[in-house]
Amino acid sequence: MRQIYLTGFMGCGKSTVSHALAKRLNRRQVEMDESLERQAGKPVAKIFEEDGEEAFRRMESELIRRLAEGPPAVVSCGGGAVLRQENVAVMRSSGLIVLLTASPHTIYDRVKGSAHRPLLNGRMNPQAIAKLMEERRPFYEAAAILTVETDAKAVEEIVTEIAAKIACEDSGQGEQQNFTCGHV
Repeated sequence: MRQIYLTGFMGCGKSTVSHALAKRLNRRQVEMDESLERQAGKPVAKIFEEDGEEAFRRMESELIRRLAEGPPAVVSCGGGAVLRQENVAVMRSSGLIVLLTASPHTIYDRVKGSAHRPLLNGRMNPQAIAKLMEERRPFYEAAAILTVETDAKAVEEIVTEIAAKIACEDSGQGEQQNFTCGHV
């Protein structure tokens, strides 16, 4: 398997988990938002503010295409990367999409101190997070091959679970959306 794409709502642990998983699997780690910030020369929030969400999504799609053709990596995707079907198709053809999940209250606890969440500007509360999560849930679930819940789990526990599920998926014993390879 070439790429491992970690997807999910902001604050579900993609960045933290991707670093640990890349280390465990001896792969390079790519943080999509950081890559896009370097490319644009400004923070994601400024890209949204100055260029708009559509421009950001175009940049994101192009980055996914480049990553798909690059060396094996663990990729921490932006929270909206799976909103475009073209992104999902490229990610699926080049690797495995892993959905990380967490409750709205967990997400809120993780992101409440951040000023770098443009989609939550002016609505940083569990109710607004739950609403946005529900809007995106069908996209995340349709894209994911594997799903791992991150609430109340240590990073190493999450990484171990993902690594075991990937090994199972690689062995041909997992099924899309319905992981059936033993209990991890």
